[in-house]
Amino acid sequence: MSFNNLDQLYRSVIMDHYKKPRNKGTIDDDGKLTVNMNNPTCGDRIDLHMKVEDGKITDAKFLGEGCSISIASASMMTEAIKGLTVEEALHMARIFSDMVLGKDYHAEGIDLGDIEALSGVTKFPARIKCATLPWKAMEKGFAQEKWNEED
Repeated sequence: MSFNNLDQLYRSVIMDHYKKPRNKGTIDDDGKLTVNMNNPTCGDRIDLHMKVEDGKITDAKFLGEGCSISIASASMMTEAIKGLTVEEALHMARIFSDMVLGKDYHAEGIDLGDIEALSGVTKFPARIKCATLPWKAMEKGFAQEKWNEED
């Protein structure tokens, strides 16, 4: 597959997640973790909701508004982290960050799936914050001391 065809495929994947975001909504549960973040430079906003039981992310949803990159990234991330442990999700966030920053990254044992479509963001430095906003929200949520791993 030529570079142009691959680039077009990645654009199609991003637009699909933007137009039909997965996991859009909230989690109605008292034990959920909620994080609100925004990117004031471009107006992207995300409210990330996660449910963690026994150290595993059992559900992840988001509400928000913003550009195609931020919404697609939130959609892809919430799909990818469901079923992972908190540690695995944080590891995936580090891999994602390295990928969009154009650094060498090693995703051995982790299936990035649609997330790899965002690798082209590295060519547009102003869009990196858009792509990383949901991931930073997840990291912020797990860094908070108040989140609940119990049922």
